[in-house]
Amino acid sequence: MRLLLVEDNEQLAEALQTLLAGAGHAVDRVADGASAEALAAAERFDLIILDLNLPQMDGLSVLRQLRARNNQAAVLILTARGAPEDRVRGLDLGADDYMVKPFDIGEFEARVRSLLRRQAGLRAAVVTVGNVTLDLAARRFTAGGVALDLPARELALLELLFMRAGKVVTKDAIVQSLTSLDDSLSENAIEQYASRLRRRLAPHDVHLRTARGIGYYIDRSA
Repeated sequence: MRLLLVEDNEQLAEALQTLLAGAGHAVDRVADGASAEALAAAERFDLIILDLNLPQMDGLSVLRQLRARNNQAAVLILTARGAPEDRVRGLDLGADDYMVKPFDIGEFEARVRSLLRRQAGLRAAVVTVGNVTLDLAARRFTAGGVALDLPARELALLELLFMRAGKVVTKDAIVQSLTSLDDSLSENAIEQYASRLRRRLAPHDVHLRTARGIGYYIDRSA
């Protein structure tokens, strides 16, 4: 999934970006509210992790602008401001979750996973199609109980398709979800990954279909 991290503490921001990228997410990072507001207006993100005490534009103003433009990204506020009135205001302005610094890393990771599941319309942490199961917490695919060993990009693409199983995911949405501003992914590369996945999945009663000229989807009806 694609995440925007808005944090002006450079040491914390670097640590969180490394953590999230290590979990397979494409992460863009900015250190001020004005940059966050501009980037969120120009790009599509699944989740925005938002500090409140930011230079140039405070986090609540960023959040207000996001929701005023009907931006549907999930927002996790991550801040040192823990008073009840701060929590209430953030949630009322449209944040999906609120965490106070200092925080437990394990809880932070669990909240990120929960918000991303919610964005995909999922309630459970496990998705099964045919004989293949995706454990979202572990980011692991198994077929008949045996782990599927997938290269990083194929894993990320299959995870995205499983989380939206039965729905067409456009090529543009794939690029947006799997790459940050510092990364790139061509349509030809996507086609190659999809072709390899199709061959891997066929023996396990999972069918990856092409919506010609549009994108790809996991067929739940097959």
